[in-house]
Amino acid sequence: MIGTGVFTSLGFQLVDIQSAPAIIMLWLIGGLSALCGALSYAELGAALPRSGGEYHFLTDIYHPCAGFTSGWVSATVGFAAPTALAALTFGSYLNSSGVNVDPSWMATVAIVALTAAHCSTHRHSGSTQTLFTVLKLILIVVFSFTALTLSPMETQASFLWSTGDTVLLGSGAFAVSLIYVNYAYSGWNAATYISGELAAPQQSLPWVLGVSTTVVAALYCLLNVVFLYVAPMEAMVGKVEVGVIAAEFAFGKTIGATMGLLLAMLLISTISAMILAGPRVLHRIGQDYPRFAPLARENRDGIPVTAILLQSCTALLFLWTASFEQILVFSGATMALNTFATVLGLFVLRWKRPHLSRPFRVTLYPLTPLIFLGITGWTLIYVVLQRPVEALISAAVVASGGVFYWLVRPHEHPDL
Repeated sequence: MIGTGVFTSLGFQLVDIQSAPAIIMLWLIGGLSALCGALSYAELGAALPRSGGEYHFLTDIYHPCAGFTSGWVSATVGFAAPTALAALTFGSYLNSSGVNVDPSWMATVAIVALTAAHCSTHRHSGSTQTLFTVLKLILIVVFSFTALTLSPMETQASFLWSTGDTVLLGSGAFAVSLIYVNYAYSGWNAATYISGELAAPQQSLPWVLGVSTTVVAALYCLLNVVFLYVAPMEAMVGKVEVGVIAAEFAFGKTIGATMGLLLAMLLISTISAMILAGPRVLHRIGQDYPRFAPLARENRDGIPVTAILLQSCTALLFLWTASFEQILVFSGATMALNTFATVLGLFVLRWKRPHLSRPFRVTLYPLTPLIFLGITGWTLIYVVLQRPVEALISAAVVASGGVFYWLVRPHEHPDL
């Protein structure tokens, strides 16, 4: 989860929201939404324990067309686009930290190297992800507390609530800014993509999703408090590398550049996570549709190498052809629509199959999934109203997935 969004989106939020309390509320509401979504996914993952994430859930709950379209979205947008964003952020942070390299070139190197690592063995793949995750958590905590205690600057923003902040909470700018926040939290569902490879998914998945989402929400709020505390808002408006800017204000140019370099290193974990989880969707499509059988090919260690290579190539295509903000808004809205349909499926599954074994039931049902659906639906409405171009592109991708399914369906599923 932790990666591109939390280290880049603050600059975009500050364009329309110049309020520290409102910014922190964005991250709290985003964390609540992610936690409610994660708990809902935990019930689905425990009841339907097979790898594939939304592709598997929507196929089982609604119709193979819904599952195929979701897999299409995940393959073309849900993982490839965030992989490109994380890699580009990695390159931008390196460049801003004084390392004289081209961000796009470094992003390309990162994607290629991590693709090679995840195409080897489960041991190497898992240890790579674990190492970078641990380093990432340590660096975030160390950066936050040292910045708060050692910064020579006075507090740059007021965190006292005012009447104007209350008005902001109901504004379109606040709703659209949630797209950036929800994008930052978007990895909360990644564990369901490899649930079939977990030893005991019914027991472990709820803890994996619930605990990790809560921890990440706390870290996200802490990081944004630090950014707003040590750096003036005007210095971060519209900027991607807010972590480097905050570090320079907190520690000075030299130490700030070093901290920015360390923050760039931890973004490797985000690229790694996307390359690890996403191809499992393509792998499932290859298993279910003979025409796409090459995607189901595995190496001797059971790793879907072909699917990994295809997703990485798609990520490189995004990297070389689109701007950072275009990818972020478009992919964030598309992924939100995907998760909205999946959480809605929790109600459908309980209605259609009430006697299905559910080792885990979502806490405070139906309030928990309704909170997620309400926040996500509100955000999507304002994206359509205020960012219609991105909304139309997102709708086109979803529609193309449905069309593609109906083109292959008669050959693969003649009984449907």
